Amino acid sequence: MGPHPAVADVRRAVRLALGDLEPGALVLAACSGGADSLALAAALGFTAPRAGLRAGLLSVDHGLQEGSGDRAGDVVRLATGLGLDLAEALPVSVGVSGGPEAAARQARYAALSEAAERLGAAAVLLGHTRDDQAETVLLGLARGSGTRSLAGMPARAGIYRRPLLELGRATTVAACAALGLVPWDDPHNLDPRYTRVRVRERLLPALEGELGPGVAEALARTASLCRDDADALDAWAGEVYTRVAVRDCALSDITTVTVAVRDLEDLPAAVRRRVLRRAAIDAGAPPGTLAASHVLQVDRLVTAWRGQRRVEVPGGVGAVRRYGTLILARQPASPVS
Repeated sequence: MGPHPAVADVRRAVRLALGDLEPGALVLAACSGGADSLALAAALGFTAPRAGLRAGLLSVDHGLQEGSGDRAGDVVRLATGLGLDLAEALPVSVGVSGGPEAAARQARYAALSEAAERLGAAAVLLGHTRDDQAETVLLGLARGSGTRSLAGMPARAGIYRRPLLELGRATTVAACAALGLVPWDDPHNLDPRYTRVRVRERLLPALEGELGPGVAEALARTASLCRDDADALDAWAGEVYTRVAVRDCALSDITTVTVAVRDLEDLPAAVRRRVLRRAAIDAGAPPGTLAASHVLQVDRLVTAWRGQRRVEVPGGVGAVRRYGTLILARQPASPVS
């Protein structure tokens, strides 16, 4: 008799995610002790040795709840029973920048990246599921940030891999039950102060109630389609930017980017605005604070020119139009004749 169908599904997803790694490579699972990451870690412990890979576990202790260090230690002690040869608890200090969710995420990824580099890991697996992807798409829709935001979380990004994006949370819960594993339910996952919790506990159930089942699957499918579109548009914009943008780094701390308006005005809006976004970032605008509204204001210097003054974007970067040329820099740009 084979494994429970949910166990088989999780193992299959992990096996597919590891298929390109060289024998002997180290793979780490980020595990909080919740059902998703616990099922992931168990699948990695089963799959890795059969693929000739080494496997381990990392558990981040955010220090935000009493006893969090003990819980991270409990997860680490599960590693041997799951078939994982290496396990570490990673205590972190969570700041306040960007709100509690963003600060915790930033601290978590910093710790995971440091550990992966120190241990020489080829990949770090994350336990995000299709339900997490649906929540991410709804959050992106609320921000109104465009196709890239609606694309959700990528299956791969650098050393990080998300094998479970096509599986629902119910599958990981069932897999843990079949394996006799008892997940830890983080009380933060039910705290309505967090936006993602409200999406999970209120918004998605309401959508399912009004529209019928399958909303999470549809949103995850939308994310995949949007990612394909966004990747294609980014590639097109990258080719255009390489061809038309001129970067001047004459001053050590200032980069000026200039683009002829005629090279931009006939481009599709989706491509042109991507080119302008990259120009603003190259000129010094922080990507995390450069919003679509900022790029739209710069775009109007190309499409709705009425003699506007300098347009300001984050990072002290400004955009001006002079004699048919768009100039972006962290200081007022000199006129181009």
